[in-house]
Amino acid sequence: MHSVFETAPTTPAIPITFATQATWEAVAASLPSPGRQFAAANGFSAKPGALLALPATDGTIAQIIFGLDGESGKFRDPFRPGQLPGLLPPGVYRFANPEKDQAHLAALAFALGCYRFGRYRKAEPPEVKLVPPEGVDIADLSRMAGAATLARDLINTPSNDMGPKELAQTAEKLAQDFGAKFNCIVGEELVRQNFPLISAVGMASTRAPRLIDFTWGDPSHPKVTLVGKGVCFDTGGLDLKPSSSMLLMKKDMGGAANVLALAQMVMDAKLKLRLRVLIPAVENAVAGNAFRPLDVFTSRKGLTIEIGNTDAEGRLVLADALALADEEKPDLLIDLGTLTGAARVALGPDLPPFYTNDEALAEALSSCARQEHDPLWRLPLWPAYDSWLDSKVANINNAPTGGFAGSITCALFLQRFVEAAKSWLHVDIFGWTPSAKPGRPEGGECQAARAIYRLLSNRYGH
Repeated sequence: MHSVFETAPTTPAIPITFATQATWEAVAASLPSPGRQFAAANGFSAKPGALLALPATDGTIAQIIFGLDGESGKFRDPFRPGQLPGLLPPGVYRFANPEKDQAHLAALAFALGCYRFGRYRKAEPPEVKLVPPEGVDIADLSRMAGAATLARDLINTPSNDMGPKELAQTAEKLAQDFGAKFNCIVGEELVRQNFPLISAVGMASTRAPRLIDFTWGDPSHPKVTLVGKGVCFDTGGLDLKPSSSMLLMKKDMGGAANVLALAQMVMDAKLKLRLRVLIPAVENAVAGNAFRPLDVFTSRKGLTIEIGNTDAEGRLVLADALALADEEKPDLLIDLGTLTGAARVALGPDLPPFYTNDEALAEALSSCARQEHDPLWRLPLWPAYDSWLDSKVANINNAPTGGFAGSITCALFLQRFVEAAKSWLHVDIFGWTPSAKPGRPEGGECQAARAIYRLLSNRYGH
């Protein structure tokens, strides 16, 4: 159970009553007369995020009133309770009146709002506990909160302490915790075992590239394979990024971080599937042996790739990993990566696009994303743009000229390496919260993992 949840409090939990500006009058009328007078004296009107602690006669806190979003016609953020841990004094709390269909998200938001990244300076989490609302799945809440912590910690750790080796060590520890079979192909062995694109992208770094590979579960169960982009730092290679674009590149392994978070949830829930996790872990550095624009490499699949831009490296390492995954014909193949700025231009940082030709999968995933408030938006694998990937000297170019539909053409590129999988899903995440929101502090973020976990849980749960 996640450390914020308290199922057996030794003292009575302080009730938190939710109110909106529309419901505040009714909520106020239900309060004892001193409470109403105290609220009026403080000018409290249940604005979103506003908190009022009502005192008891002995000077302790009798009740907390907290304002939720609720104005007609405006977006309502179900994660608003994620502000509470940063506002409340130490203590044990419970929700007095959670909306039945929002109790799960309110409790999850509370847990996510307790996150602090404290690796390099003291950042103690808030000294608050929550008695979970009645009827919610506490194990599931803890699972999601723990996975978010894992993803956030990995992304927030700077690249000097989170290179390919350290990412592999984290994956190995996770595999060991759940009895999974772990393997890692490192350095020159990548070429010998036919992973030329992973080797090419990572060969200029002093930190050897590698392919992380672990499997878990009953081999007779449906095969689900997760592939995560693990570019631990991306300079852009010889097509060097400007310094402003390099500032957040410690997060370029966000796909790998979220795949590990998703794998942790799947294994902890003991879903009835055979899980495989593949993470190409590299650093895209600059040196005399760096791969160059217009170089041509033969991929694991046998397709020749012309390098249109060395800063389009994520799709290259994913291509070799997807080709390997595809060889065993999984029932469901999923890849996550921080891949294109075009996705951010189109949909912003909070709404990752996803791609699939499986209509049932798309509908189910969209429903799960709404249910878990883990937003995703489907974009098309538009076949008319496939020709934009053509090369005059090779089978395919990794970075079409023109600048249009960058996220779609990236997805179309990856689609070339998936043929045998029964169903394929590609998600182009950002993996970062640029400015703090309730339950989502500024920094690394768990994106798409909760929605996909809910999808897998619905399909392969007990």
